[in-house]
Amino acid sequence: MTGDGRIRCGWVGGEPIYIDYHDREWGVPLYDDRALFEMLILEGAQAGLSWITILKKREAYRAAFDGFDPAVVACYGSDKMAALKADPGIVRNSAKIRAAVDNAKAWLEVMEREEGGFAGLLWGFVDGRPIVNRWRAASEVPAETPESKTMSKDLKTRGFRFVGPTICYAFMQAVGMVNDHTVDCFRHAKI
Repeated sequence: MTGDGRIRCGWVGGEPIYIDYHDREWGVPLYDDRALFEMLILEGAQAGLSWITILKKREAYRAAFDGFDPAVVACYGSDKMAALKADPGIVRNSAKIRAAVDNAKAWLEVMEREEGGFAGLLWGFVDGRPIVNRWRAASEVPAETPESKTMSKDLKTRGFRFVGPTICYAFMQAVGMVNDHTVDCFRHAKI
């Protein structure tokens, strides 16, 4: 619970940026292809770090990665990647930067070949509608599921990187493919 008296998921804590993200975005079904691309890149960037680190750098990521326009990101060459590696506003990890470029290329392929686009592909892993869980505590929430394992395997075969089953599950939670708000959280019933 925070100062406003609302009960939230245990991971939220008192950081205003976390509260805002939890209350407005986390777990809300997202169907926009480009917004899904952004979240996939951010989730991959988060690997090994805390999510709050990425949230605090989100605007810098948007600026550095040209608003997460996959057509632009897919064309990044060595000069742009070197500039990103030197940008203190983002996580300066060469493998994660390269993965963002590779993922943009894979995203463009999906958009060209999949009838439902990127959103259609991703939402197909949950039969087009959110999985609603009824966890009582954050400790019950798994790190990965059969669906996230299937998504991970599929995305990897398409050339996506930094899309392991745990990253995929965090992504699924973030974009509302899974409602993992605990049952006592005020957001559980609203989503």
